[in-house]
Amino acid sequence: MREDAILSPSQVGQYLKTMMDRDHLLSRLLVRGELSNYKMYPSGHHYFTLKDGEGALRCVMFRSDAVSLRFRPENGMQVIAAGRVTVFPRDGQYQMYCARLTPEGVGDLALAFEQLKEKLAREGLFDLGHKKEIPAFPGKIALITSPAGAAVRDMIRILGARWPLSEVKVIPVRVQGAEAPQEIAAAIQWVNWHGLADLIITGRGGGSIEDLWAFNEEAVARAIYHSEIPVISAVGHEPDVTIADFAADLRASTPSNAAELAVPDQNEIYAALLGAGERLEGSAAARLARYRQALDRLANSRPMTEPAAFFREKRLLLDYQSSRLAHGLQRSAAAQRERLGRLTQSLPNSAARTMAKRRERLNALAASLDALSPLKVLGRGYSIVQREDGRALTSVRDVSAGDTLKLTLSDGNIDCRVLDKGD
Repeated sequence: MREDAILSPSQVGQYLKTMMDRDHLLSRLLVRGELSNYKMYPSGHHYFTLKDGEGALRCVMFRSDAVSLRFRPENGMQVIAAGRVTVFPRDGQYQMYCARLTPEGVGDLALAFEQLKEKLAREGLFDLGHKKEIPAFPGKIALITSPAGAAVRDMIRILGARWPLSEVKVIPVRVQGAEAPQEIAAAIQWVNWHGLADLIITGRGGGSIEDLWAFNEEAVARAIYHSEIPVISAVGHEPDVTIADFAADLRASTPSNAAELAVPDQNEIYAALLGAGERLEGSAAARLARYRQALDRLANSRPMTEPAAFFREKRLLLDYQSSRLAHGLQRSAAAQRERLGRLTQSLPNSAARTMAKRRERLNALAASLDALSPLKVLGRGYSIVQREDGRALTSVRDVSAGDTLKLTLSDGNIDCRVLDKGD
């Protein structure tokens, strides 16, 4: 062997690296395999192994390439790695320098969506109990979206047509690109800090999943969750669903639908108020009609049309009751006298005399009671003088010239008018 053919280990490694770097296949390689021993170091570099049933390939993904990962690689995941295979001269082992990593069978964005959705759901960011109620009549509405898109014009037009009383403020942000998530999250926080609105609508018009990806970022979801102001998410078209939709207090299918959900329709409110006014007027009219009927019944009742008849009936009832009382007293006195007579006959003479005295006293009391009967008084020429309200007069001070009085005699009533009164 010639002396000039002897190489050092590093020379061999460098030679192999040069050969492999020049190989077209190895410089632009796609490798399918299962992730194993996946580790991410503080430097930001990712180290892992791709393996199948018969072999394994060491891989490294530098920080500059790893920042573009949309999903979180995990051991056991089937992936397709894109990059180049070469030798690392320091240890003489070949490895793959991975530039891109894609989950097999599903796009990296779709996988990233599901992973973030699962993570935030475990943390409770989508819990229904945390959802805030959308105000029925918001006074101020903040639109966090692109100021140049058709979506913001549609929302402003619909909000103005449905409920012009709401003040609409446009908070301009980018809704696409690497800077968009932080701008959207910062705008939501800024509106909350300054209390600029009663309701926030954030979103954008339709597009691809890449176009809408800003609303699938964790920063936007957390800003929505921590917002003290209710948030309506309005991203894309009806089939489009983003992480922001799950975190928001209300999801709208489109930006136009968000404007419809945010405020009531003034025409519907007017119609409802008009209907309520008509029902109120009808109810008041029906109540007045019932009161009018009741008033008519009272006005046509006999006490109102013939007030004197009412008093005549009461006087007849009084006479009847007085007659019953007098007859009852007479019967009671007779019964007592009869009883005393029987007792007198059965008692000794001294007792009989005592009973006779008591009988005489009873007869005297019965005669006095009979004399005090109103009918007896009226029969002796006296009368009862009453005012129009039925109150009996006891003093000349209670009457004035021109008053109408009623005189009740033993056999009837007399209505008279006072011409004058003496002192």
